[in-house]
Amino acid sequence: MATEGLHENETLASLKSEAESLKGRLEEERAKLHDVELHQVAERVEALGQFVMKTRRTLKGHGNKVLCMDWCKDKRRIVSSSQDGKVIVWDSFTTNKEHAVTMPCTWVMACAYAPSGCAIACGGLDNKCSVYPLTFDKNENMAAKKKSVAMHTNYLSACSFTNSDMQILTASGDGTCALWDVESGQLLQSFHGHGADVLCLDLAPSETGNTFVSGGCDKKAMVWDMRSGQCIQSFETHESDINSVRYYPSGDAFASGSDDATCRLYDLRADREVAIYSKESIIFGASSVDFSLSGRLLFGGYNDYTINVWDVLKGSRVSILFGHENRVSTLRVSPDGTAFCSGSWDHTLRVWA
Repeated sequence: MATEGLHENETLASLKSEAESLKGRLEEERAKLHDVELHQVAERVEALGQFVMKTRRTLKGHGNKVLCMDWCKDKRRIVSSSQDGKVIVWDSFTTNKEHAVTMPCTWVMACAYAPSGCAIACGGLDNKCSVYPLTFDKNENMAAKKKSVAMHTNYLSACSFTNSDMQILTASGDGTCALWDVESGQLLQSFHGHGADVLCLDLAPSETGNTFVSGGCDKKAMVWDMRSGQCIQSFETHESDINSVRYYPSGDAFASGSDDATCRLYDLRADREVAIYSKESIIFGASSVDFSLSGRLLFGGYNDYTINVWDVLKGSRVSILFGHENRVSTLRVSPDGTAFCSGSWDHTLRVWA
């Protein structure tokens, strides 16, 4: 044994101090790359003009808090899940409900649309992720075709299909993320590293990039390699739970929203935080973030019932949107970038444009 000559506490103490000094050296290396602030670089960029966004549609039908929503690739349909145990597929143009599923549990905290538009996935306090195929046969019993894909040891907090209908990525309150095969329900890869509940995840936008980012109650945002299951980057600058993470459209950065009332931007190539979006007057947490299609705007849904729109480059707030009557829990920009949808604890979803 290499440690024979040392007492146990000595080895632990020396290893701890070595780890701390290595951490310090890593921070020094990171700091060398930190030569200029994002808003300084953006000073020469033209300011954004006034823009008006209004609620264009209100989707009513959930009997309790809306917890999650996702757009279909057809830019028209929306799936939403709620504390009432229902998952509803909406036509956002007409506000009609096209499908509804009642889950065996309340608090359906996660839902996702399959890339093909032919299936949805959802889950929550039942600790699993279920996939339902969608058909146009009005008399068909959707619950009969339900497929249980993922099983966690705690609640399901987020789910997302990869670039095909065949694989699904899940995040859970058990502190792990996992990749599953939809057909067989087999676990393909698990991702361990968070020290507490994982609350959110987002897949890198490029078709080839086999990475995703997750955020959780340990205040950490972690970037993972889907093939190896390894964490390749980790960022810990938030002061509270990270509720939402979203990749920048180019895939070179991601934003996060947290209970510490800030949204932040992390540059993956510089390996550091490059911007903080906050104001003295904003004291409530950010529950959900998403980028406009160009990446110039960051939409943030907050617990004070508002949606703040940030200029990503300049770091300033360009608009504040009112309408919801309770906290905004989920927010997604549509695939063509012409609108975004927000879901709230006031039981409704709103489509803004």
